[in-house]
Amino acid sequence: MTSKRPRAPLDEDSLREAALRYVSRFATSRGKLLAYLQRKIKERGWGGEQPADLPALVERLAALNYVDDSQYAVMKSAALGRRGYGARRISESLRAAGIAPADRADADAQVDAETWLAAERYARRKRVGPYAAAAPDPKQRDKAIAAFLRAGHSYAIARRWVDAAPGEVPEAEE
Repeated sequence: MTSKRPRAPLDEDSLREAALRYVSRFATSRGKLLAYLQRKIKERGWGGEQPADLPALVERLAALNYVDDSQYAVMKSAALGRRGYGARRISESLRAAGIAPADRADADAQVDAETWLAAERYARRKRVGPYAAAAPDPKQRDKAIAAFLRAGHSYAIARRWVDAAPGEVPEAEE
């Protein structure tokens, strides 16, 4: 039985290479890249002459446009919106990714413009309201509304979609 040799601790060059590999493979934010680099140092250790300056490395990659929080926020919010998630769920996802409120302006505008469409996608995916085979009983209705709320939609939107009769898509409120 062979045991794996422990990998060599990271230094400045190997840390930079790991960061470049990561941003080349994944769309990411500054916060997620920083967390990734911290995890790598924790896993492998640090063997550099000076302490690692992770924030400087992340900012350097952002200055080179390898990491763009604003574009990441727009891309992530669009992807979650296509899956039918609402504004609260998207906002929480962006906060968890370390996106600053200043970088969320375009993403928030996009989410606000597509709120009704995202709710429709969610209703279709979960087969509730107009996409259900039959009207739900009170217990199923409560569960469907709770699912809408967990997906980040408002109570008013959840109620309108869940209470819609099968086959009758509700009109969007202006």
